[in-house]
Amino acid sequence: MTAALAYLSDIEAPTRAEVEALRGLALLEFGTDWCGHCRAAQPAVARALAGQPQWKHLKIEDGPGRALGRSYRIKRWPTLVFLRDGQEVARLERPTSALDIVQMLSTA
Repeated sequence: MTAALAYLSDIEAPTRAEVEALRGLALLEFGTDWCGHCRAAQPAVARALAGQPQWKHLKIEDGPGRALGRSYRIKRWPTLVFLRDGQEVARLERPTSALDIVQMLSTA
């Protein structure tokens, strides 16, 4: 297993237009490094994405005034937004099990 990805800051994060231009499958994970729920979800996210190279995983740091999170109306962390060709096809808030995430990956 590789080291966990860091959350992209507001400066590093893509814009909504850049996200919508993505081709293929992408998972946006909104949260923060200091959030307990976000830290607790990391093993489940890593297990679910293991062996799924077709999924581009972007961890986006969220908070008040963060444009990308506001455009997706993120309210709770972590929130996983599943995209196909830049369009949201599913969402999962505060995942606790890899199985729940895998099920969402397989339906997207």
